[in-house]
This record gives sequence, structure tokens and C-alpha cells, in this order.
Amino acid sequence: MNEIAPINGGQIEVAAADTMPHSIEAEQQLLGAILTNNDLYDRVASIITADHFYDPVHAKIYETAQARISKNNLASPVTLKAFLEDDPGLAELGGAEYLVRLAGAAISGFAVRDYAQMIYDLAIRRELIALGRNISTKAAKVEVDSEPSEQIVEAEQQLYALAEAGQTESGFTSFLKAATEAVQSANAAYQRDGQLSGISTGLRDLDKKLGGLHPSDLLILAGRPSMGKTSLATNIAFNVAKAYKKGKLTDGTEGAVNGGVVGFYSLEMSAEQLAARILSEASEVPSEQIRRGDMTEEEFRRFVEAAKRLESCPLYIDDTPALPISQLAARARRLKRTHGLDVLMVDYLQLVRGTGRSESRVNEISEITMGLKAIAKELNIPVIALSQLSRQVESRDDKRPQLSDLRESGSIEQDADVVMFVYRAEYYKEREKPADHELDKMAAWQEEMSQLHGKADVIIGKQRHGPIGDVPLSFEGKFTRFGDLAQPWQQPPENGF
Repeated sequence: MNEIAPINGGQIEVAAADTMPHSIEAEQQLLGAILTNNDLYDRVASIITADHFYDPVHAKIYETAQARISKNNLASPVTLKAFLEDDPGLAELGGAEYLVRLAGAAISGFAVRDYAQMIYDLAIRRELIALGRNISTKAAKVEVDSEPSEQIVEAEQQLYALAEAGQTESGFTSFLKAATEAVQSANAAYQRDGQLSGISTGLRDLDKKLGGLHPSDLLILAGRPSMGKTSLATNIAFNVAKAYKKGKLTDGTEGAVNGGVVGFYSLEMSAEQLAARILSEASEVPSEQIRRGDMTEEEFRRFVEAAKRLESCPLYIDDTPALPISQLAARARRLKRTHGLDVLMVDYLQLVRGTGRSESRVNEISEITMGLKAIAKELNIPVIALSQLSRQVESRDDKRPQLSDLRESGSIEQDADVVMFVYRAEYYKEREKPADHELDKMAAWQEEMSQLHGKADVIIGKQRHGPIGDVPLSFEGKFTRFGDLAQPWQQPPENGF
């Protein structure tokens, strides 16, 4: 048991440097103030938790008081006595009388936030000392299984967790806390326009099927070349960034109340090419004309205006080729710390590198998908990773993709929360064009092409928390833009009524 300082109205002193940083007096003053006036709890609840207290007895008292106050019950020395009288740590300090002394020695409630901040800061210092010692110990051990690069990534990950949550290890979460967060998420969805629990993709029918993009989810967007995977990914990224609005969240912190900050790893295209695609969509100038510089004065004016409009868009592109998964994670953490991060895109999964230890490509892909899922959970954001499909799709009569078509499919399908396929029947039908002299076949082909023109499907092959099925979308190839497809019953009547 730690030595408890006497309770008095004297000046608070932090423990000497030879022990872990702490202030028993600050903990006593804060607890005493709360037990005297329960309304003060709301002032400190967003700053500290029971884990931030140095003395375990104080942590237990705070935790018990917190549980009582959260249920609108009184937390006082008398009411807490029934819950803590059998606690051996409290018995060493004098039992229930210690609770009375805490309340009696509280000087004033006006400084309660300062006490809470002090307790929090000292707890962070203790975590930093422990983390530093751990890093030093691991670095001193020269082992084959422990590479320095891996130690750096692990240390950075722990430092990020410490900066975000105030502790390096989360441990178990009580069901009450988890249930409360679920209720808050449902309430936010109920209050939000469109009643989405996640971030809107900007595509109404896709949102209905997915419920938006959910934090900690790994979404795989797969398709054969020329199906429009990157186009759909850039469309979603642009829609999310364009809708970004900062404000106060339900937990009192600041963040995205609409849309979000987007990080885009473009491992295939350069940042300039990706920006040109987004500007093509925004300005409605065909991307090939932008590439050639073949624009009318009106089109160029629209292009420049779109660029000005989007220059403040929170969309960050990293086009470093062949990024290792550890570097990808480290850069995502850094982006979240510096600018915020609400959605992460990776184009595409097969271009990410593993650690180099995997004996086969299948194992390496497994390592990458596990890494992407870990990023989604750690940063509490949706991660959308694009993926190539195997060539076996082309050898089938029915070209619609399915889960087994995913390259190295086992791990991708297993780790993903959602697997989507982009499919454009028009692409395949265009390659079945009959010879000009086959008039009957040509007429039938043209009829089919007219029905398929400008249409695409997003096939949801797997969704852990929702239904699977097809989502029809419109596709404008010249602007590389997907959109909501108007259904026949949504079309206005020809006579205007």
C-alpha cells in the first residue's frame, strides 16, 4: 500500500523525483470536492478516469462515486460506505472515517478542474516513464525476432495511443460502457440527416445498403481493370471531403459532424493524376481533355473555378509507391494527429508491401489485410482498400464477380467487414459487337447497349452487419463519375404530371 499523505489544507506537492510522479493531495482534494458536491463530477468526467489515479484506493473511490452519480444517485461518505467497507485498502486508511475526512478536508470546488488536469498530467508522465523503460529494455535485447524497425513502429503506436486515450493499453471494456457507446451511435444516426450511423458516401442507394461508412470497419472494393474501382473510390473520397463540417460531437470533443477528413494512398497513380480525376468530376470536363489540355475557354474557366473551390478540401494524397504496411500505418497515425482523419483509402491492396518475412504471396496479403483492419480499429475510422480480381472472371460466361474471384481471397474475405465489387456490364457487351454485315445481331446488340449504357452495379458480396445485394448506379465515363441512378418509378411522367 502506498503511503497516504495527511489530509490538510496545505499546499499540494508532487512526489519526489525518485518515485513515480504523483500527487496524493490533489487526488484527495478532488475526491473530497466530489463527495461534498456531486455536480462537480461533470466538470472532471471528460478529463480523467479511475485509471489516472495513482493510489488504487482513490481509484476505487472515484470509480464507485462515478457509478452512483451516473445513475443519478447520491455519492457521499455515507452512501459509499456500504460499497467500500470491505475493501482492505480503505481499511488500512481508517475505513469509512477516511471518506468522511476526505469530504471534510475539501477546501473548494472551484479548483476541481485544475486538480483533475494535474492528476491526468501526472498519470501521463508515469505512462511515459514506463513506456520509455519498456523501449529501452527491448532495444537492449538483441534478438532475431525483434527488428529495430518493428520496435520503432510499436513504440510509435503506443505513443499514439497514449496521446489519444491517455493510456497505452486499453484492456477490457465493461458491457455498460460498450452499451452506452452503442446507444450514443444509434442516437447520432437518428438525429443525422438521412439517419446514417456512419459517414455518407454521397451515393444515396449505397448509403441505404451500408448505413454509411462505419468506424473501425475494413471495406474491400474489388473489380477487374477498367471497371471503375479507382473512379468510385475517388468519387466517395471527394464526396466525404466536400461535405466536411467541423463541430462539437456528442462526447464534447471537436470533430467532423458531417463528411470528414480523407487520407488517400494512391500507390498506382500519381497525386497529380488523381487530382485531375477529381477535378474532372467537379468541373464536368472530360479527363482526357484535361490531360491533353484540349479545352475551350468555358471548360478551362470551369476547371480553374473547380480547383479554387476544392483547394480547401480536407483530402490528403500520398502517392509513395510500394509502401510497407507498417509505414502506411505510421503515416495514417501522423495524419490523424496533425490534420485529423475520418476515412482512409488505399489504392490498391496488392501494391502494399508486407514486412518481407512471409514465405508466400498469400501469407503476405494476409499480413496486409490484418494490418489494414488493425489501422481501422486503432484509429477508429473506416478503411476502404481497393483490390484486383483474378482473371478467372474473364473465362466465365457470367462475368459478374463473386467472393471466390478475389486474389488470394481467403484472408481478404476473412478480415473484411464489407466486400464490394464494381461491375459494368456495358464494358463486356461493348466487346461483343457483331460485324457490320450481321444486321439482325447488330440491331439486338444496339438495343442491349442502349439499356446498359451509363449504368453500373456495386455488388455487395459480404457485409458483416447488414444485407448483401446489388446497388445500381449511374456511370459517366468521360467524367469518371458514379452517381445515383434514377429508377423507372422515379422518372417524371412525359406529360409533366
